[in-house]
Amino acid sequence: MSELLNVLESKTKIRFQDCDPFNHLNNGSYTNYFMNHREDVLMKHYDIDIYKMAKQHGKSWVSSSNQIAYLKPAFLMETVTFESQLIHFTDSELHVEMRMYDGDKSHLKAIIWSGFVHFNLLKQKREIHTEDLMQLFENVNNPVNAFTFEERLIQMKSNLVKET
Repeated sequence: MSELLNVLESKTKIRFQDCDPFNHLNNGSYTNYFMNHREDVLMKHYDIDIYKMAKQHGKSWVSSSNQIAYLKPAFLMETVTFESQLIHFTDSELHVEMRMYDGDKSHLKAIIWSGFVHFNLLKQKREIHTEDLMQLFENVNNPVNAFTFEERLIQMKSNLVKET
């Protein structure tokens, strides 16, 4: 397992099948790209394979909420950079912020807050995180200085204005 970073990053290319007739990433596809990023970096940096967990232990996480803001379009065949971080957790929930930038991170394209519930697939009910998971979350938790998504969006937009 790699060093325990609290902001995880990856890059990917926007693909044809995910775009609208204007060669923009379709709004419905943003969430798929964010989730694919998070799955990949959890495996790479924290050795968490949510599919293996589900198969072997009958437990994983299910999406409980998403709040997303589209700030700039992502274009067909453009390489985009993702960042994500755990911003809050409880004994059975995770709250993650993910950001999509252009390839060199000079322009923020979208931001999402996603909630996940730890879930027992066999019992079909919420599951409490193990002590090992709670320790990991404690080590990588990286809260933001905002209580609501709207407040965070204002902060991010303000940062964008300062940087340009």
